[in-house]
Amino acid sequence: MLFYDESMTEKKYHHGDLKNALIQAGVEVLAQEGLHGLSLRKVAKQAGVSHAAPYAHFADKQALIAAISTEGYKRLYAYLSDVLEIHAADSHRQLIESAWAYVQFAMQEADTFKIMFSGVLEHEKDYPEFVELSQRTFQLVVKTVRACQLAGLLRPLPPELTAVMVWGQVHGIISLTLMGQISHTVLEQYDLRAMLVMTLDQITVKPYEGE
Repeated sequence: MLFYDESMTEKKYHHGDLKNALIQAGVEVLAQEGLHGLSLRKVAKQAGVSHAAPYAHFADKQALIAAISTEGYKRLYAYLSDVLEIHAADSHRQLIESAWAYVQFAMQEADTFKIMFSGVLEHEKDYPEFVELSQRTFQLVVKTVRACQLAGLLRPLPPELTAVMVWGQVHGIISLTLMGQISHTVLEQYDLRAMLVMTLDQITVKPYEGE
């Protein structure tokens, strides 16, 4: 993560640093003002550069949204890849821990996560890196599903469809949590990880015994 020192001037950026600083500034604007408050002008102000500076990297607001989302997918992919490698010998553990990594990413990088799945990015095919990374990330879910199917933990349905089902269940818990829609009565009895495990237990043919 790039931290911007207000004493820096635009001339002090090395090649590539300005783009990363603008992406981080975009996330900060999102945290402060939400999606409707995001603009290249505000991002430039947040980063401490001229109003024209963002246009060296982003043609418009949509390009900035694509860049923020792409960086988010890079980090999410790294989260999931690390977990799957660590638990390569246990497919059930892979399912639980990769789902938990997804939850942790969403909680720790909520503003980036929200824009990644906001649906506001128009003409996605205009941003091939975004498309490639989002598809690669989904294929990690599919790979995990296939491993669980081979181990007899998930029913032998089409892997891509099963991956969507698993993803949807986990994403639903995250969305309800981020929106503050889970009852306090429930939260007083169960933490987020416990809810996640119980949710996945409804999908697998046997409960997880690692907790």
